[in-house]
This record gives sequence, structure tokens and C-alpha cells, in this order.
Amino acid sequence: MFPPSSLLPVNRRVLLGGLVAAPLVLRFGRAPAAGAYLFPLGVASGDPAPDGFVLWTRLAADPLAPDGLGGLSAPIPVRWEVAADEGFSHIVAAGEVVAEQADAHSLHVEVAGLKPGRPYWYRFTAAGQRSPAGHARTAPAPDAPVDLLRLGVASCSHWEYGYFSAYGHMADEAPDLTLFLGDYIYEYTVGGARKANTVRSYDLEEATTLAGYRNRYALHRTDANLQRLHAVSPCLAVWDDHEVLNNYSGIWTQEPGAGGSDFLKRRAAGYKAFYEAMPIRRTRLDSRLQMPIHRRIRYGRLAEFFMLDGRQYRSRQPCVDVAGGAQGQIMTDSACPDRLDPSRTFLGFEQERWLYDGLARSNARWTILGQDLVMAGLRFEKAGEETRYWTDTWDGFPAARDRLTQALVTLKPRNPVVLSGDYHSFWTNDVKLDSRDSASRTVATEFVGTSITSGGPPHDALMSYMPSNPHIKFFEGRLRGYISIDVTPTRMLTRYRTVSNVRDPKATVATLNSWVVEDGRPGAQPA
Repeated sequence: MFPPSSLLPVNRRVLLGGLVAAPLVLRFGRAPAAGAYLFPLGVASGDPAPDGFVLWTRLAADPLAPDGLGGLSAPIPVRWEVAADEGFSHIVAAGEVVAEQADAHSLHVEVAGLKPGRPYWYRFTAAGQRSPAGHARTAPAPDAPVDLLRLGVASCSHWEYGYFSAYGHMADEAPDLTLFLGDYIYEYTVGGARKANTVRSYDLEEATTLAGYRNRYALHRTDANLQRLHAVSPCLAVWDDHEVLNNYSGIWTQEPGAGGSDFLKRRAAGYKAFYEAMPIRRTRLDSRLQMPIHRRIRYGRLAEFFMLDGRQYRSRQPCVDVAGGAQGQIMTDSACPDRLDPSRTFLGFEQERWLYDGLARSNARWTILGQDLVMAGLRFEKAGEETRYWTDTWDGFPAARDRLTQALVTLKPRNPVVLSGDYHSFWTNDVKLDSRDSASRTVATEFVGTSITSGGPPHDALMSYMPSNPHIKFFEGRLRGYISIDVTPTRMLTRYRTVSNVRDPKATVATLNSWVVEDGRPGAQPA
């Protein structure tokens, strides 16, 4: 999460119809399971390949049952179908799987054997009930030319701070892919004086257990706008911190006494709930309670996605005062020596090697890094003041960032663009070869999306630091919304889309501004 103010001185196509039959407001009490509808959480698809994709649903009779099991216990057979047409008159793939209690009756069907680069429709049937239909699309063949790829980019959707109207507007745009870049849920419930600023309550205790995390996802998935987005568009999803705990770093937390084996168990619960709730390919917790989610997705000749995990394998926050009980400094200055330590890593050295190997072999027109936190950096610097850094971002790991920027220069992947979340604000950044030198070579472009609902950082205070950060071409922290991107062989057009009021379930949408990156020219320009 961004630094609080206390730390600072002062339509391409018509929307596909009939995909989700869901009311505008979905509410669930504690009704008995008998006769209950088993698909109240909708359907989703993700991680497309040229021959298929992942299909997801989770059965539930009582989505918010306190034990996190959705009011179900026994295994339930489920039939899935994929059709070449919206009316399901031409079924091209089908099968039966069993929804098990161990996975909270969630399903991940990895469909294969389909044709590349075309739309499909899918649905599930269980206990005589049929799910809403969803729309998915296979990726083009690896060497296929692609004229246009539309992306939607979202992050930071806090249930309590607003309605998910932004998701509905994203669905209206019918993106080919939706990227969720973290903080899909929030683990805490707002209390005290801050509760007066909320729109609707989680009405749940802070998530620390598997049941708690499962119910956070279940509540979010009852939202009709989010269901519609998932049903319209396949997605690529990664996590940030609030899928587990604010500002955690690897196996460490910022809260004294909250680390160790107890935190590892909590983190594992958050990871398992994320897997159960997302249409990603099969992954499991290993003996170290780690769960790999970084992956590479090719989209014809046009684009290659590297979806990165910037939380699980990180080094500890810098400058830990063990004697004082602190877990590391989140805002620090040049007096903190280990911020620059080259042995510290943001992605983990294994993920770094995987990324560099992939970048070396990539030959797509656009190289897109989807990840959770601001990469380009922000110096909190004014005349007469000590320069400070917010270390929860890549600024806490500058040596790791230098390794990545040098790799971009050495390995020469074409048109690297970084898409980031977390900071609840829009940024257009030049990623520099040397982040300490604003005159150094621009090696990539970064677009940072604002939040779906979560409150923004102290806008005016951050704006006062922009003169010391010429690599930041644009910043806006007062508005909520998402990013819409059109990728073609010659350019990437990025639009910052804003909703009128997150407290209004019928909020309208507008374009704040647009940016263009031309093929072969790193750095964005106003459109």
C-alpha cells in the first residue's frame, strides 16, 4: 500500500449479450442448502493458450457460511461444456469433474484441444442446475499475426469503500483479456472513525484463516458487475499484499510479533483461497508453503505476457531493528544501508532467472510485464530535506530493479511495457536504466492503474515531489477507475478510465486522458 499522509510533509464491439443472468444486487442469508442455487458466484475463464483455457466456478449453497465451505460438504459431480456458438448447439468439448470439499467445491478445468484465436462459450451443470454461460477465447497460434488486442487492467477493489461499477464498465468494453494486478480482496474490515467513510461493510472479522479468506472472495464474487466481467473476458491474475496481509514481504510482516510459523500458515491460507477463487492453472502449496503463480502467456506474434509475483519471494523490508521489535522500515532514507544491498531481491532469484530466460527467448512485438507494484520509483525529495523512499515498492529493492533494467538492455525484448497496481493512482512513467539518474536511458514504459474503489494517496503532497521525479510524466491520485489498452503491431494506446463516484452504484465512466507508445520507441506520449 502507498504511504499514508502521516508519513509525508504536507466501443470496439457490442457487448456480448445474455452471458450472466444475475440481479443488480445479490444478497445471501443463512438459508439451508436444500433447494439453494449452486452457482451464486458465477463463472470465469483465464490463462488462455492456443488450444484452450482454464474454466472456473465454485459451487455454494450459502456463500458466506462461517466455516468457509459455502454450505456444502459432500462431493458433487459437475458437467462442463464448451461450445463454438452462444446457443450451445455445437458442443466441441465436454466432461465431468467432481467438486470436493477440500477445495471449497471450486473447480479448475484445463480445457485443451480447441482451435486457436477464436471465441468459445462455456457452462456448468450440477444437481440438475445450470450455471450462467461464460465467454472465453483461445490465444492465437504463437506465430499468428494479430491486428488488435484489447486489455482491461484492474487492481485494488476494497468492498467497503465503494461499489464495483468500474468492473461493469470494463465488461461493457469486452476486453480480450482482463489483468487483475493485486488486492482483488482486502483482508481487514474497516473500523473506528474510518467506518463512517465506508459504503457497505464486509461484516466479517479480519481474514486470518482459510475460511476467512474464502469468504472474502465469495462476497466479492456475489457482485453482479464483477461476475459479468469474469463471464465476458478471460483473465490473467496475480496477487499483491492484501490477499494476505498489508505490506508483508516474503515470510516477514511489518507487525511486531506477527511473523514466524504462524504467519507462514496464514500466508498459505491466503494463497490457497486465491487459487480456489481464480481461473488459473493448477498450482499447489509445496512443503515450504510456497505456491508459484508467475507464468508466461503468448498472444500470437503481437504480445507476450510475463505475470510476476512481487510478494512471495521477496527479501525482508530493509533496515530491521530486531532489538527494537521492528520488522523493517517502510519509509526510509540514505541512512538505511541495506536498501542498496545487491543480495536483496524483489522477485526472488529463481523467479528472476525464469524472467530473464523468458525475456531472452521472447520475440513478440510487445513484451508486457504484469505485476503488483510501482517499478519506476518515486523520490520523496525537496530542497533542504533528506531524500526518502517508500520501500514496499521496487524502491526498496533498487539493486534488483537495476538487474532487471540491465537485462532489458542486454536481452533486448521488443517494446517492454510494465503494467502495475497497488498505489491507488494513475502514473505514466519512463523506466530508466539507472533509477538514480533521470537523464539515463529509458528502457521501458510503465502504466500504473488507479484503484477500483480503494481510497487514493495524498495527491497534493505527492504532487509536490514531482519536480524531483522527471521520469514520472503523469500522476493523478484523486480518481478511481481502471486502464483500457489497445495493442496493435505499430502502437499501444492506453486510456485512463475514471468512474464518476464509487459511492454511486450507477456511476458513469469517462476517459481522463490517453497515452501512446510507438513500436520501437520506449516512453509514452500524450495521445
